[in-house]
Amino acid sequence: MEPVSVGARLASSIVAPLIKKLFVVDGPGAGLVDRPVRISGLVSFRGEKRILSDPELRKIAEELVDRAAQSTGVSERLPAFEQRAVVNAVIHSLSALGYIDMDDVQAVRLGHLELSRHLRSSNQAATIGLSRDAVLLHASVVDTACLHILHFFTTRSTFVPRTLVEQSRRIEDLSAKIDALIMRTPSPADGSFEERYARYISEKHGKLTIFGLDLSEVSASWPLDAAYLSLEATGAEDGGIPSVLPAEHVLAGRDRVLMRGVAGSGKTTLVQWLATRAVRGNLDERLIHLHGLVPFVLPMRSLTRAGSRLPMPDEFLSTVGCPIAHAQPTGWYDRVLNAGRGLMLVDGIDEIPEQEREEARSWLRDLISSYPDNHWLVTSRPSAVREHWLASDHFSELDLAPMSRDDVAAFITRWHKAAGSADAYGKELLYAVRAKQELARLATNPLMCALICALHRDRRGYLPDGRKELYDAALSMLLSRRDRERGIYKTGDLRIGESHQVQLIQKLAYWLIRNGRSEMDAQDAVDLLSQAVRAMPRVAEQGAVPQIYRHLLVRSGLLIEPVEGTMQFIHRTFQDYLGARAAVENLDFDFLGNNAHLDQWEDVIRMAVAHARPAERTRLLTGLIERGDASKDTRRRLHLLAAACLDDAAELDPAVRAEVQRRAERFIPPHSVDQARALADVGPVVLELLQGPGDLTSDQAYFTVIAAARIGTDAAIPVLARFRTAADPRVRAELALAWSRFDTERYAEEVIAHLREDDLYFVVSSSQELWTLRRFGGRSFLRITSPLSPEEIRRSCTARGLRGLSVAADLRCTWEWLALFPHLTELTLDVPLPEIDVSSLRHVPSLRTLRLPAAATVVGAEALSPAVEVIRTS
Repeated sequence: MEPVSVGARLASSIVAPLIKKLFVVDGPGAGLVDRPVRISGLVSFRGEKRILSDPELRKIAEELVDRAAQSTGVSERLPAFEQRAVVNAVIHSLSALGYIDMDDVQAVRLGHLELSRHLRSSNQAATIGLSRDAVLLHASVVDTACLHILHFFTTRSTFVPRTLVEQSRRIEDLSAKIDALIMRTPSPADGSFEERYARYISEKHGKLTIFGLDLSEVSASWPLDAAYLSLEATGAEDGGIPSVLPAEHVLAGRDRVLMRGVAGSGKTTLVQWLATRAVRGNLDERLIHLHGLVPFVLPMRSLTRAGSRLPMPDEFLSTVGCPIAHAQPTGWYDRVLNAGRGLMLVDGIDEIPEQEREEARSWLRDLISSYPDNHWLVTSRPSAVREHWLASDHFSELDLAPMSRDDVAAFITRWHKAAGSADAYGKELLYAVRAKQELARLATNPLMCALICALHRDRRGYLPDGRKELYDAALSMLLSRRDRERGIYKTGDLRIGESHQVQLIQKLAYWLIRNGRSEMDAQDAVDLLSQAVRAMPRVAEQGAVPQIYRHLLVRSGLLIEPVEGTMQFIHRTFQDYLGARAAVENLDFDFLGNNAHLDQWEDVIRMAVAHARPAERTRLLTGLIERGDASKDTRRRLHLLAAACLDDAAELDPAVRAEVQRRAERFIPPHSVDQARALADVGPVVLELLQGPGDLTSDQAYFTVIAAARIGTDAAIPVLARFRTAADPRVRAELALAWSRFDTERYAEEVIAHLREDDLYFVVSSSQELWTLRRFGGRSFLRITSPLSPEEIRRSCTARGLRGLSVAADLRCTWEWLALFPHLTELTLDVPLPEIDVSSLRHVPSLRTLRLPAAATVVGAEALSPAVEVIRTS
């Protein structure tokens, strides 16, 4: 049971009259007092003004507790003696009002939750020995009481008039929100099950398996709170100008989002993070949009297991293997979704066969039309679904941005801390990632960063070059070295050599790829292994095939069992890598070529080129060229895929390489965002082919910059620098946005310093970028995307230079400090908060335009100058 849920059911009409009895009524002339008064002098149950007796105070506490317990159904679980103990604890907390060293204005500024914590801390012993339900019930009742206490203060005639206007509106809004949140709380009949379901979600998705941590004595599972790294999502605003926001806030102000991201970019981790946050009761204001929502985590690979039809809502829990699915109350799912309380997290559209995706889209549309008021996040690899795939269903389409240099540094530091490694390893790797272009190009997503960290530590500082070499080393580390070096083998254990394990596991990988699946039944896996071990007598003599399967599942580090009776790879990338190896060994080049136009096969083809010998590479790439030449529909995809394979071809006939590059040049410059993404996937080799800016249209120039920026290595800087004098605001905005992906100083000198301002907002994501801008004379328009302090901003910006400021991060501050910039006329507060207090902006006399999110509640707007135009943005 969550404190906020209980509080939400205690409506204002019930609580307010009870709270009013705790305080004295103002007498004649009280309104002449224009100063704050001590809370201890207002209470009605102590001192000379006492009119509320101890029994009456107990009655108030009893009614508050009884109503809260009954409305949530917790009274059925709480013994009578515990409910009486909660009443006593509430009395103690309310009595603390008579001794509190605080005035009414200070209390209102503190806020109702902090006031509640203050009162409850006055006698912490009151709840010792009580059950979790009882402790939470006490906290919830006091939280709600404090909300109405503050509301009472703001309505008194003695309250400071200025504070009355600003704070009373805020408390009224909070009170109205709490009443409105009743719609987001379960009925008493569903409350018990939802508590169980919340615990299941928190346990199931509250930990993250971080690659490489299982190679040490620490647990392979990392608490999500510690592991989660806030990444950025990018999208296009009106006019195509790019915008950026924290990925975890994509559903703030949006009900439907399609999130694209490459393999390993953190899509599933984002789904886990949103699910676990939704079931917690201690959400801060930035995540209040998740309060009361019930998460349904729907991985597409599980929903379509063995070709199953997509489930209806009553089958959601059972289909994903939730062990308490049988206990859901009759009609529960319908009540949740009909009330708009569903948080629908559909993960991995790309993990189902391409021919089934239209069926999946129809399934989504049917669900949305039946239950339109819920919140949806759908994830996919970029190439799996075309641009605007769900636009007609009012989905916003966003991309998970590659990790910035600061993100990579933060991840490496956290990984080594969690792994218990010496600081020297982490510092050495940080230096290597910054110094080596090839390594920096690989370390652009959490999966590859984790792989690099694990290998760097395992090999004591030595790292192989190239993606294939990294995977080869990772397989060796996982399949043999860790058990051998940790001394994990015992007498009687199965001992299967590394090469034999690879042969067995890659057969499972290739079966999954050929069948367009990411999961398979355990029995199917055993049957495949039974066929394979017939040709491996040394493996067959180790034990029965089910034993061998279990050994691979438990000890390889590559396979997991998401639901009992099923198997999948720890990450799709390893499946593609091993499946490609099997295809090359089986000489299935024609089969690979025939499927190369399917997005699920893209990484398989690239890895097959890496595994193949020189003559086999020629055969593969020539086949892609010829099939592309013969097919108008798949030409672009096949020729660009062939170009992307060049990065993985260690040795290749120069004539074949030239033919591949010549075909790729036909698709340059790009004509859409999809084409720009496809070119970026080709890798650094495409930088040599990108043209411009001369002879390019404004659209072509914009898409070319997107392609080069997404490649993300410093080799792209000279290409991007060619566009630094462009007049198109989209091009200049994209160049400004890309800064965090490159070396700060070099990019600033070659690109940022030369961009025409012309009302361009320069994106700042770190203190270093802010100070670098000052070195170049500062800029008139800034967009802050990380939580920098007001002091940093003030010291880094020239006082008379700043004319426009956009804030896209919660700086946790008021805004009177902006008065130090006398020419600041435009302010955009694009912060992920449900409520934004702008009252302090009355101290900024130069302000003329204020832009605020349409979904946020605005407090204090009446205090602004009439000269300020307030614009609400979607």
